[in-house]
Amino acid sequence: MPNHPNLGSPHHPIFQWKLFQSFMRQNRELHCSNALNTPKQTKSSREASSPFAELLTRRRGCTMADRSLTETLSEWNDLQKGNEGLQQVFQKYLDDLQTTSYKQSEISSNIARQHRHLADLAKSLRKCEHTPEAVALRIQIQQRDNELREMEGFLPKPSGKYLSLVLGNLNVTLFSKQAKFSYKVEYENFKLYLTCTCFLLTLALRLWNSYKTIDTLLNFLLVWYYCTLTIRESILVLNGSRIKGWWVTHHYISTFLTGVMLTWPDSIMYQKFRLQYLDFCIYLSLVQFLQYYYQSGSLYRLRALGQRRSLDITVEGFQSWMWRGLTFLLPVLFFGHFWQLYNAITLYEMACECGWQEWQVPVQSFTYLLLFVGNFSTTLRVLLQKLREKRQKIS
Repeated sequence: MPNHPNLGSPHHPIFQWKLFQSFMRQNRELHCSNALNTPKQTKSSREASSPFAELLTRRRGCTMADRSLTETLSEWNDLQKGNEGLQQVFQKYLDDLQTTSYKQSEISSNIARQHRHLADLAKSLRKCEHTPEAVALRIQIQQRDNELREMEGFLPKPSGKYLSLVLGNLNVTLFSKQAKFSYKVEYENFKLYLTCTCFLLTLALRLWNSYKTIDTLLNFLLVWYYCTLTIRESILVLNGSRIKGWWVTHHYISTFLTGVMLTWPDSIMYQKFRLQYLDFCIYLSLVQFLQYYYQSGSLYRLRALGQRRSLDITVEGFQSWMWRGLTFLLPVLFFGHFWQLYNAITLYEMACECGWQEWQVPVQSFTYLLLFVGNFSTTLRVLLQKLREKRQKIS
């Protein structure tokens, strides 16, 4: 029987093989347990730890830039398509403007020609007898003349010497009825707000203050107020408002008067006339407020009835359309007119007293006299005209 070594001996080959397998199994288990306990490394961390991390980042930035440039180019192409449509619309707008300008010139020439023909017809009618046909024709000529003037309100016109001097060669024509009416309403509101402001300031000066510096502020405000009124009224007249000539001239004279008052130094004569001047300003502000309140309501009613135009404004006097419902203002107006005459007389006496040394005194005296004559004669002429028409209707 052959002699074999013991299987349990460490020198036996089978025992050594089993021992090697056990060692390898333990080694694999230890490796697996270490892999489970160690956190997994992400792709980004591996990329960050790799030597090509910076190169990858640059490539990604270029990719994003390429995508942004593509989107920008796409938006630019869309904008180009929209700009082509805009250019077409703008070119059509320029063509329409040129056509409108040509039509405006043509219509203006035709209106001027019709005005001349109407003037010739009216001149011929004066030589004819006052027959019913002649009277009817005269009324029709007047109506046609009013229609032509209303058409002229929607056509560009020269600004006139005064507006050209103040604003330059600027076209101030308003081409829509809504724009004209809005400007007229803004003009009325401007007059109302400034009248209330001047009234409060004058009342404060009359009661609590006697400093020439504050008086200068009031006079400067009045100069600016009347200057602005002349500009706004010129724009309204240019756009078809029928403001009587004297009431526009009245504001030019008032601008000059307040300007002279502004330059009057603080002297004995100034202090002597100061309280009378402030009282007159307070009364004038109250009269203007009453006229605005009642005239605006009357104009609104007459416009609704179709008897007045949308650009008719309130004035600081009396006009023919005020005969119905506003005659109670006549005593107030006449009292203000005679106060102007009283100011002229007072200043003339002061000029004689001071020996005509202060030029502001006689200049203001003459200006107040001029205002009295213009206001009184205009109001009296309207009053006599309405009374004459009333007697003709009765007879």
